[in-house]
Amino acid sequence: MDFPQLAMFVAVAREGSINAAARRLHRVPSNLTTRIRQLEDELGAELFIREKQRLRLSASGRNFLDYANRLLSLADEARSSVSGIMPKGVLSLGALVSTVAVRISPVLAEYHRRFPNVLLDLSTGPSGDLIDGVLDGRLAAAFVDGPVTHPLLDAVALYEEELVVISALGLKPIARARDINGFNIYAFRPNCAYRRRFEDWFRQDDATWGKLIELESYNGMVACVAAGAGLALLPRSMLECLPHRHDVMSHEVEDRYRQVTIHLVWRKGLRLPSLDSLLEVLGRPRDGEGGPGAGREAPSPALATVTRAQPVRGPV
Repeated sequence: MDFPQLAMFVAVAREGSINAAARRLHRVPSNLTTRIRQLEDELGAELFIREKQRLRLSASGRNFLDYANRLLSLADEARSSVSGIMPKGVLSLGALVSTVAVRISPVLAEYHRRFPNVLLDLSTGPSGDLIDGVLDGRLAAAFVDGPVTHPLLDAVALYEEELVVISALGLKPIARARDINGFNIYAFRPNCAYRRRFEDWFRQDDATWGKLIELESYNGMVACVAAGAGLALLPRSMLECLPHRHDVMSHEVEDRYRQVTIHLVWRKGLRLPSLDSLLEVLGRPRDGEGGPGAGREAPSPALATVTRAQPVRGPV
């Protein structure tokens, strides 16, 4: 077992096929096939379930992927510790769509300006998926909503968000969930943390919603709500960025459902120069963070212009 072999395994796991991984690594497909087979023989376990042209990780492969990612990260860290060069390579990040749209674009622009040899690979998704990505090594770090309590994660608190319920204009003020008992609600997929808060808000007041309609766009939610078709829960900062924000009215909910803290999380013990550099840009060097829940101040406001536009759609 060697590092190139581990890199091949990780690439195949991510791409789901030998050919795609070979293109990514600029290798001959037959070379990857041979090296993966040798790795499986050495480990005494099948790492992939082979289905025609696709490969799926087996249970053993999923377990081994975590170790492979950590070994490769440690190798990068070891090289950087003695090289004295600027961080380089790929930094895979995940973030809530609302956080990308409202908070971190200037941070990423400043990061790119200061560390141009690092390729930022940014993906969006709900907090549950992002945390899973960090835990299984697909993501080096992710911006998710707190609280962060997983024992395998380190985290720093970055931004405070306020969640509001939005309704069509003219609806009387909403003081509690019972005031809107039976209303349809719009939300993202079940693994969306904001959706779970919305549902919990109804349940704690012994209220029920009508039909729950899943949408994958903040703009779509606002449009449906403005038409009087239901209600939605979203960050106030996100609402203020949307073009049709004046077509809806916002309502506050109780503090325990309204206040959300966005954290940057990474796997406990992970040491990557590129991640350390991101924490530096965020104003959260490692010697200043104290694990999950540490720090409450937000970083400095806009640091630079946006380097790559992100559409305002997708799950939170």
